[in-house]
Amino acid sequence: MDNDRKEALRILEERIGYVFSNGTLLDTALTHSSFVNETQSTGHVDNERLEFLGDSVLQLIISELLFEKFPAAHEGNLSKIRASLVTERPLAEVAHSFGIGQWLLLGRGEDGSGGREKHSILANAFEAIIAAIFLDGGYQKIRTVVATIFHPLIERSEEERLYRDAKSHLQEFCQASFKLMPQYALVNEYGPDHDKTFEIEVTIGSIAKKRGVGKNKKDAEQQAATKALEAFANDGCKSR
Repeated sequence: MDNDRKEALRILEERIGYVFSNGTLLDTALTHSSFVNETQSTGHVDNERLEFLGDSVLQLIISELLFEKFPAAHEGNLSKIRASLVTERPLAEVAHSFGIGQWLLLGRGEDGSGGREKHSILANAFEAIIAAIFLDGGYQKIRTVVATIFHPLIERSEEERLYRDAKSHLQEFCQASFKLMPQYALVNEYGPDHDKTFEIEVTIGSIAKKRGVGKNKKDAEQQAATKALEAFANDGCKSR
């Protein structure tokens, strides 16, 4: 790797938040097979082996982060959140946010066909970078990097998931934890007929009661269920 390439990769290191001891690892993580095939360079190895390792390392770290953050969540829900974070599209979006495409070594054909923006290439390169950091600095280093990068994504994913299907999640949680079904009741509605607001209360036996408000009953129920789930997560099922 020449000095110009080293200087260029320092910018990426700054963005990612990790400086390599062995810069060749990062260079390899950014080398697509098309580049090696076209150049027949003896000095380059493609990133496919690093991608293989990085996929497993990333899965482990994200699983660990989710396990710690959501102690009340069941395996199925944790799997859904993890899948929303580590599949091709979200990984490509993370890679794109760092501008990884500009540092990729691609064959002329792949480069000419828009390879620097392809989700599959970007996601694979990101996984390869994860493996490169793991090999260069060890597990704690890469865990810190991943936790920093994915923290806002985990927060957003959980908020979106809870709102999108809070009623189903609350029902699963209550059946598994208390052998009870949540009960929803309309407690208030106000406003003119063309612009009503509804207030719904969800009750879980004598364990919890939460209210939600919405412009229709469905939204109010979802909000009530979300509040109940948040209370269980924060209070360890002590909400009343």
